[in-house]
Amino acid sequence: MRDILITLLVFASLPFILQRPVFGGLMWVWISVMNPHTQGWGFATTFPFAYIIAIATLISLLKSREKNTFPLTPVSVALLLFVIWMNLTTPFAMYPNSAWIQYTKVMKIMLMTFVLMMVIRNQEDVRRLIWVLVISLGFYGVKGGIFTIRSGGTDRVWGPYGTFIGDNNALALALIMTIPLMYFLMQGLPKRWMRNAMLVSMALSALAALGSYSRGGLLAIVAMLLFMWLKSRHKMVGAALLVLLVPLALMFMPEQWSERMDTIANYEADQSAMGRLNAWQMAINLARARFSGGGFAVYEPLTFALYAPDPNAIHAAHSIYFAALAEHGFIGLVLYLMLGLLTWRSTKWIVRNSRGHKELQWAGSLAAMIQASLIGFAVGGAFLSLLYWDVPYYLLAAVIATRAEVQAHLAALTPEARRQRHRPLHARAKLEPAQNPPGGAGFK
Repeated sequence: MRDILITLLVFASLPFILQRPVFGGLMWVWISVMNPHTQGWGFATTFPFAYIIAIATLISLLKSREKNTFPLTPVSVALLLFVIWMNLTTPFAMYPNSAWIQYTKVMKIMLMTFVLMMVIRNQEDVRRLIWVLVISLGFYGVKGGIFTIRSGGTDRVWGPYGTFIGDNNALALALIMTIPLMYFLMQGLPKRWMRNAMLVSMALSALAALGSYSRGGLLAIVAMLLFMWLKSRHKMVGAALLVLLVPLALMFMPEQWSERMDTIANYEADQSAMGRLNAWQMAINLARARFSGGGFAVYEPLTFALYAPDPNAIHAAHSIYFAALAEHGFIGLVLYLMLGLLTWRSTKWIVRNSRGHKELQWAGSLAAMIQASLIGFAVGGAFLSLLYWDVPYYLLAAVIATRAEVQAHLAALTPEARRQRHRPLHARAKLEPAQNPPGGAGFK
């Protein structure tokens, strides 16, 4: 039944995709992030849904009369440079056969990311994209939270098998990044029961993240909550909620969970942590020895024999930063860090320039929540091999489109409105208190 349902949904979407490429971009995000076919039991598990949607989207893009041009922004150019560099390092990979297989997978993700940047153009498209991401990942958050409650936290929560988030650690990070996006959508829901349902989904997703037993996930959720609290305009209320709710969540988890989290402080006694450190040192030594890095799929016994302090402790990078360093050298790492920095600056620009504009309240709120998601990814990703996970790249598309909307709105302001905007905030409030609220969605 599940296989039939997924197949019907995909094929029913094709006429809409061929009519407008943005629907193809959104369907691609749903298939690639949620991987709904993994929830089936029959033919759907191996059916090429993503390939069909990608082809239909590209055809629609070519024949569309809409203005779907590639946005030339600092963020998109940085990603383009990173992709170009990956194309230059792959021919010099240490293990060509494995590298080209991984290269094909990564380039598919990057191609559709560029397509998404072309078709997500306005506020409505951005909201749809965030909804697709929240539904895709929130499904596993709600499901995992219920599982954690039923098991009393004694069993680990895992993601869909064979996907980027199949690992318990990766799923935890994905859910942590989703919670701020849920908060953004909750603010725009018209009914109280809808907002309550979203709050419950956020709580269940947080429980599922804890139930994954991920130590990196715990650090990520602490960093994300701290950032959201610092950005909140109601710090006392936020602090009170954290003081009340966080201990309750931690007390719910069993003793074995606490024992695993305690190993964060005693990492020297943990083989997994020491294996990560060994892989990170290997990445540094490899990048020093090879200008272009080792290429994709470099984590082989020979690599560790040549460059690792302990040649017998063979691990994946378990870090987005050291993965970029090992596979694409110091230039690859610099380009990846530059991409993150430019994205962060773009979100800051959106928050700053949307302040004082009622029509742009959504943009400031979304940018602040994407910042919270990126904080979680930056911290949790330091311990996970998620360099090519597609969700952060899809958030780049949302940031680019949101900034373009803010710029268009500001450019359309009358000269008087521009002068009004540059007046001190208290002066604007006296002149137009109804039209110029001094902030967006309770965040700075």
